[in-house]
Amino acid sequence: MSAPTTEPAILCERLRKSFPGRGPVLEGVDLAVAPGTVHGLLGPNGAGKTTLVRILATLQRFDSGRVRVAGRDVTRDPAAVRARIGIAGQYAAVDEVLTGRQNLELFARLHHLRRAAARRRAADLLDRFDLGAAADRPVRHYSGGMRRRLDLAVSLIRNARVLFLDEPSTGLDPRSRGEVWDAVGELAAAGTTVLLTTQYLEEADRLCDRISLLDRGRIVAEGSPAELKERAGGSLDDAFLQLTAVRSADAADVAHEADAAGAAGAAGRRAG
Repeated sequence: MSAPTTEPAILCERLRKSFPGRGPVLEGVDLAVAPGTVHGLLGPNGAGKTTLVRILATLQRFDSGRVRVAGRDVTRDPAAVRARIGIAGQYAAVDEVLTGRQNLELFARLHHLRRAAARRRAADLLDRFDLGAAADRPVRHYSGGMRRRLDLAVSLIRNARVLFLDEPSTGLDPRSRGEVWDAVGELAAAGTTVLLTTQYLEEADRLCDRISLLDRGRIVAEGSPAELKERAGGSLDDAFLQLTAVRSADAADVAHEADAAGAAGAAGRRAG
């Protein structure tokens, strides 16, 4: 008797997306993220990371392919997907005038929790993210790490099964960055699937179980941090630069060959 298979928390198959005037942004992306893991999505600017995350979060339509998040199809059942996901952007969405507790209760009420349930949920999240001692302090007095932890708490108001996390430690000092990393690790340990986009390769190396490298709309490499470093024969920085440089070099070779062919053709026409 075969063991039951576990459906990926995030699944993309042959995903394609183009924009008028820009051409293809995603070209046949295949991606599978296991439940309860931290999966890094890395790539240079313009690689298609933002578009991919927007599609996964039901915020952007796509041209073709198949996408499922938290067990639901994003096209057929977007409302069910939204009920199962959380999004924590690069910049905090909390109100600095309100206290941490007031922010969480406000967002809980916006998610249609009754007043008593909102209070309980806020208390649970304050405790989970080690913010209980600062719960009744205005957010403007929080450190950078505390604000980011509060932002994570807000994104999990609805017990999100999948969290899209964008640049979680941008602008933080080393101590605050460590606090956020610990919080993300605890989320995954508790069963939340995290899709992490970051420019900090140290962050990806520290947090991610697996990493997908997106370049020019395609997944050009995927593996654990250790596997990618072994492939490059160095650090994760080396892997990132090497794998994107290979594509740039290929493009340069093609351009050089096209220029050479064009020059040869022109010479032939002049000779004729």
